[in-house]
Amino acid sequence: MAIEHAPPVPAGPRRTVALGSAEALRLLGSVSFGRLVFTRQALPTIRPVNHVLDGGDIVIRTHDGGALTTRARQAGAQGVVVAYEADAIDPDTHLGWSVVVTGYARLVTDPADLAHCRALLRPWVDRPMDQAVRIHPDLVTGTRLTAVRG
Repeated sequence: MAIEHAPPVPAGPRRTVALGSAEALRLLGSVSFGRLVFTRQALPTIRPVNHVLDGGDIVIRTHDGGALTTRARQAGAQGVVVAYEADAIDPDTHLGWSVVVTGYARLVTDPADLAHCRALLRPWVDRPMDQAVRIHPDLVTGTRLTAVRG
């Protein structure tokens, strides 16, 4: 596989601007891909997943036997602490945004809610993804990377 070299990034400083939680969630809802961070065997684990926002929660699909499914099932109604990150950074200009949500991931066990989640979100992977997890955002942070105007 050949490595492509990106064109040079335009000169000039960048600055970060903190986003409010409402704006951060709006941006998160504008993309369908992110990274889920949770603990597996006492170590951080990151999984790329597709998602959808539903009623303020992040919904992802998973499968029986999956690490997150197992951890969420073991945690019960309390759920398991996770972080979820999504971004849109232009590879040429290095401008864009990043959002991180921290909260509890809970396995969807209600049959009606599970059917709702399955209808909302089609997994990108070619394997049965019969489970769903809801992440309720307890902490939402975000930054926008902008060019400094001279």
